[in-house]
Amino acid sequence: MNFELRVLRDADPAAQAASLAAAVAAQLRSAIAARGVASLVVSGGRTPAAMFARLAREALDWSRVQITLADERWVGFDHPASNERLVHADLLRDNAAAARLIGMKNDAGSPHSGAQQAWQMIKAMPRPFDMVLLGMGDDGHTASLFPGSAELAAGLDLRVAPGCLGVRPVAAPFARLSLNLAALLESRQICIQIVGAQKWQVYEQACAAGDIEAMPVRAILRQASVPVDVYWCPEGSAA
Repeated sequence: MNFELRVLRDADPAAQAASLAAAVAAQLRSAIAARGVASLVVSGGRTPAAMFARLAREALDWSRVQITLADERWVGFDHPASNERLVHADLLRDNAAAARLIGMKNDAGSPHSGAQQAWQMIKAMPRPFDMVLLGMGDDGHTASLFPGSAELAAGLDLRVAPGCLGVRPVAAPFARLSLNLAALLESRQICIQIVGAQKWQVYEQACAAGDIEAMPVRAILRQASVPVDVYWCPEGSAA
């Protein structure tokens, strides 16, 4: 790796959320000043919720910001597991209500048949993406690039053009859509947000020797083309 990983060892979740939100907002402001628009890729789940709430209050021209997802479960918008639903609730409010969200779930019959339709919408966004926000699972997955899935090799293959793919995880619920590695790396900055001692152990394991396929987040940590910041903090209240 020829870039620096910035790990916030001593922050609590509230401080982590504030620091990451400020970094994302600064990146978006810089993009708007330079190019008139900004693009942001986010991950769902509960980990980024406090950060989204802080980011939504940041003062910038959100009408010039386009947002999409790193991955999505193949469920309807009203389903509690929908990442699009969570992003609407946690981020697209306050100042950020003016941003445009490009969702992934569509009316295709399956995630595999819907992947191309999703990418047709996403590829029209300003690229490279100005910021990609990722999480990391206990199994070392990121986005929906899961170890053991039949689609993993294609998702990690940098000879494949940037795009979306359908994924059926072996051990996780719901079929999914995910940006492939080439799309995730078509970005100016990547941040990985993790919380808690268990995730720190997984992160240390991901930084050690081993196959990328065993822990797909290694594909992000080992590449040398996009700067990566890792935001970690212990468990605690994010209020």
